[in-house]
Amino acid sequence: MKSLFAKVASVALVGSLLAVPASAHWDDQKKHEELAKAVNIGAPARGAGDGVGPFRKMVIRNVTVIDGTGAPPRGRYDIVIENNRITSINQSGWPGLPSKANRAPSDADYELDATGMYVLPGFTDMHVHLPGSDKAPNASYAYKLWLAHGVTTVRGVPLADPVTASAEKNRSARNEIAAPRIFNYQTLGAGWAGGEVNTPLKAREWVRWAAKNNIDGIKFFNRPNETPDVFTAAIDEARKLGLGTTAHLAQTGVANFNGRQAGENGLHTITHYYGHLESLLKDRAIQHFPSGYDYNNEQHRFGEVAEIWNQVHQPGSKEWQDYLEAQKANKVTFDPTFNIYAASRDLMRARNADWHSEYTTPQMWKYFQSTRDNHGSYFFDWTSDNEFAWKKFYGLFLRLVNDYKNIGGRVTVGTDSGFIFKTYGFAYVEELELLREAGFSPLEIFRAATTHGAQTLYEPKGQDAPMGAIRNGMLADLVIVPENPMQNLKTLYGTGFQRLSDETGKLERVGGVKYTIKDGIVYDAQKMLAEVRSMVSSEKARVGQ
Repeated sequence: MKSLFAKVASVALVGSLLAVPASAHWDDQKKHEELAKAVNIGAPARGAGDGVGPFRKMVIRNVTVIDGTGAPPRGRYDIVIENNRITSINQSGWPGLPSKANRAPSDADYELDATGMYVLPGFTDMHVHLPGSDKAPNASYAYKLWLAHGVTTVRGVPLADPVTASAEKNRSARNEIAAPRIFNYQTLGAGWAGGEVNTPLKAREWVRWAAKNNIDGIKFFNRPNETPDVFTAAIDEARKLGLGTTAHLAQTGVANFNGRQAGENGLHTITHYYGHLESLLKDRAIQHFPSGYDYNNEQHRFGEVAEIWNQVHQPGSKEWQDYLEAQKANKVTFDPTFNIYAASRDLMRARNADWHSEYTTPQMWKYFQSTRDNHGSYFFDWTSDNEFAWKKFYGLFLRLVNDYKNIGGRVTVGTDSGFIFKTYGFAYVEELELLREAGFSPLEIFRAATTHGAQTLYEPKGQDAPMGAIRNGMLADLVIVPENPMQNLKTLYGTGFQRLSDETGKLERVGGVKYTIKDGIVYDAQKMLAEVRSMVSSEKARVGQ
C-alpha cells in the first residue's frame, strides 16, 4: 500500500519543502525538523509521563528470557542495563524455586520486578506508513500503538514525505518523542527537483542524492517509469552505497519484472505478495485478467489479483522449489504482510475486530469504508466468490512463505496498517498469528519479528544489528509480557484475550504487553493504550460521534 501522507499538510508548504535541488544536501537537519513540525504532522515532544529513563543502571529481575535467536525460553534471569545497553544477563534462580538474592548488582537506580513474566527483544515492523490528518490527529497515535504492542523499530516505506520522515527519524533517535526507532525508506525519485527518474542515469543520481540526505533505503513500486533498466540501476547503486531496497512489485510492471527477476538483479526484500506467484505462472507468461478489468478500479485490482491461485505451478512442484531456491541463493528477504489483505478473505471478521470501538479513530474508520477514491477501500460489492478466491490464494501464499523459511530463507514481519480495517499495533499481532497459520512455530515467529528484522535493516549497511536479540552489548530494546506468548500469541494484543476464571467462573480479559523498553527508556504499555483510548474518545466527541 502506498502512504497518503501528502493529504496532511498545506500543499504549498510541503511542496516548498520537497523542492530540494538534485545537488543539494540537507546539511541543516534541525531546520528541516522545525519545518516539518510547522505543518503539524510530527509527534508532540515526549512529556514527563512518556516513559522513564534511561538510567545509569537498571535491573529487570527474575524474568524468563525468549532471546529472539530461536533458542528456547529460559529462566529466571536478571538483566542489567546501563544507559541504553544490556551489560549482563545473570541467572537469578531456577523454575519452581525461590529466587536467589542479589544475583545481579543491587546498586541499580531503577528495578523492575518481572517475576513470572517473559521478556523478548523489541519487535520490528518492516512495513509502515504514518497516518495523515485524514486518519489521526498526529503521529503519536501510531507511535503509541506500536510501542504498546512491543514494536521498538519501524521501517517506513515511506513513513511520510522525505522531510517529515527525516525529522521524525532524528527526533526518535534522540528520544525527543515517544516513538519506535525509525528507518527512512523513500520511493524512487521522492524529495528532489531533478526531474522524473526515468533513465538509469537519473536513477543512480537520485540514489546518490538519497544516500546523502538521511534516507536508508528505496521502496520500488514497479510503476511505468520504473522500467527494468531503471530499477536495476537503482538497485546496483543502492548496494554500492549501503542503502536497502524493497519492492511492491505491482501489476503495472510485474509482467516485465517479477519476483524472480528482481532477486536476480539484487533486490533485498520483496514486500506483500506481489511478484511471487507471477514468477510461478504455468501455461502463460502474464496473469489472465477479464476483458473488462481496470487496474484503477480498486475492486478490480484487489478482487482479481487473487484469481491467480489456479494459474500457477503448485506447491512442491519442481518450479515451486526452483523459485524458492533461487530467491534464497540471491539472499532475498520475504516480508509478506499477510494481515493487510486478510479482510479480503473474511471481511466481516476484520470489520468487527475487538479493538475498533476504542482504538480506531473516527477519521480512520471513515477512511476504511468502501469508496472509489480511498486506496484500499475496495469492498464495493464483495462476494462469497471473492472471499473464496482469496482463501485459495492465501493457501498458496502462506505455504510459499513457510516453505521459504523451511529451506533457510529469511522472513520478516510487516503490517502496512492504516488501510483495509487494520489498526496500528493490533495488526502486528495479527501478522504473528498469520505466520502461525502458515506453519511457523512460536520461536520461528519471534525470530522473524526480532533477529531477522534487525539483520535485514543493517545488512545493506554492512553492519551487525545492534538490536534484535537479548545478549550483552545489545541495545536495550525489550518487550515484557505477564503471560507466556509461546502459549498464546493473543496475549500480545492490547485488548488481550478472554479466559474463563477458575476462581469466579466468569470470563475475564487478560494479557497485553506490560512494558516496552526502547533505548533503555521504560514505557508503560497499558498507560499508552489508555492515552490512545482517550485520544480516540476525544476525536469522536469532536466530530460528533
